[in-house]
Amino acid sequence: MRVIGGRARGTRLASLGDGDAKAHLRPTSDRVRENLFNVLEGGRFGRILPEARVLDLFAGTGALGIEALSRGASHTTFVENGRKSLQILSENLAKTQFEAQAEVLKTDATKGLPTKAGPFDLVFLDPPYGKNLGTAALSAAMPVLADAALIVWEEATQMTAPPGTDLLEHRRYGSTEITLLRKAYSV
Repeated sequence: MRVIGGRARGTRLASLGDGDAKAHLRPTSDRVRENLFNVLEGGRFGRILPEARVLDLFAGTGALGIEALSRGASHTTFVENGRKSLQILSENLAKTQFEAQAEVLKTDATKGLPTKAGPFDLVFLDPPYGKNLGTAALSAAMPVLADAALIVWEEATQMTAPPGTDLLEHRRYGSTEITLLRKAYSV
């Protein structure tokens, strides 16, 4: 795994190779990340990255949030509670020298976040596949998301838009399904 674009482009990230099934670590491949960031930077969903505040739920190795920082995000909050994942995430932040732009919350993503953490403009949601944790984590994160925040949900199957979000589109990359959502505006 490596950083695909931006300031840290080409930096090799510490990884688990194909992942660690026991720890539910399944790193997003370089190909999927490259395609995803091409979509995010293409302008179809507005100017997302420069200066965005990013929330990386179930951060794992941190590859998605680090890629966002490399491409101009102002800050990323990584939410992870796995011991091995936290160790690798820390290594990756050090390798890319993004520690000052990052906050790591060692907590369960389904339990909610401190309200001072947000508002976030872009959310990466990459829960362990097939465990039904994504909806709970997104629901818990809603209070810290900006109106119209873009949500990128990675799963093995297409996800439906939970309450408070609007479905934008689905994209399939091999066995990975990306569902793009937008947080509905508050009234």
